Amino acid sequence: MKRGQEPSTTESRLGRNIGSTIVDAPLIERPVRWPAKGLPFDMRPLRYVLAASEQTSFSAAADALGMKVSSVSRRVRNFEDAIGISLFERTPSGVRLTDGGRRLLDDIVPVLQMAETILQRAGAAGRVEEGTVRVGIITTLAGGFLRELISSYRQCYPGVALVILDGGRRDHLRAIRSRQLDVAFFTGNAPLAGCEVEEFWHERVHVAIAVRHPLAASNSLDWPQLREEHFIVSALEPGPEVHDYIVRRVADYSSYPDVTYHHVTEETLMHMVAIGEGITLVSEGWTSMVYPDLVLCPLTAREDIVPFSAVWSPASDNPALRRFLSFARELAARRRARRNQ
Repeated sequence: MKRGQEPSTTESRLGRNIGSTIVDAPLIERPVRWPAKGLPFDMRPLRYVLAASEQTSFSAAADALGMKVSSVSRRVRNFEDAIGISLFERTPSGVRLTDGGRRLLDDIVPVLQMAETILQRAGAAGRVEEGTVRVGIITTLAGGFLRELISSYRQCYPGVALVILDGGRRDHLRAIRSRQLDVAFFTGNAPLAGCEVEEFWHERVHVAIAVRHPLAASNSLDWPQLREEHFIVSALEPGPEVHDYIVRRVADYSSYPDVTYHHVTEETLMHMVAIGEGITLVSEGWTSMVYPDLVLCPLTAREDIVPFSAVWSPASDNPALRRFLSFARELAARRRARRNQ
């Protein structure tokens, strides 16, 4: 390409070959031409120009800036020489803007204000005063660690939007890997390819059972008491995981469970249990909710205390996500300390 010739559309979007090196083009089309050797002048003297125009005096501007009068005057003069116009009329009583100086400030002050706003917003995002964290869940927010985490984080960082998304493990993992989701909370703590996994809390599994059921009066239950029961689960998430859990735990007692899928939400499933359609399993967070004619009984086995973990992409560059995970670690540590007291 000849000097002075504009790059072609393809060239400007895809980059240019210089020798054997490919120089990437910007990610967006920029409406300005970048000077080959930097900007034609230093922007910093504008603060002296602004101060002098507001104070109508170099000495008063120097006092406001905490500088020597000679330094302010010299830097303004150098700036005028660089851009080729006089910005001030200098008199024994002070200074006042020339027509050219007034036009310059009228044009450039909005630009400076916009730049200031942009930098403040960028700084706020870096300090996690604003931003967005997209959180995938497969369990209830009725109670427990996850509810406390979401509620406490909102209070501490009101400028950060927490977007809560229901879904299944497979869909959430796909969304994390495609950067459509920042973090998800799953049962278990097994490694996942291409993802970071960190365990945060545990919950005991409970049996949801109708109040008229013979086992409803029990303070706790164990799997030998449940081998002959009819289980119902939702065909929607996390129903398939609940199904697999039931099969795995009953298989420990040389039986195969009676499990039926229903295409209903978890809430509807709870009402079905309450009217005697069968029993099901829920996490401990459900104990914060009350359903008529329904009882939640904890399972006593140690194996029925399940871990919950956060899963996210190690390639994520969302500063709000990093703060969210740090906040979750701090909350988990406080909860462990309270239990150990």
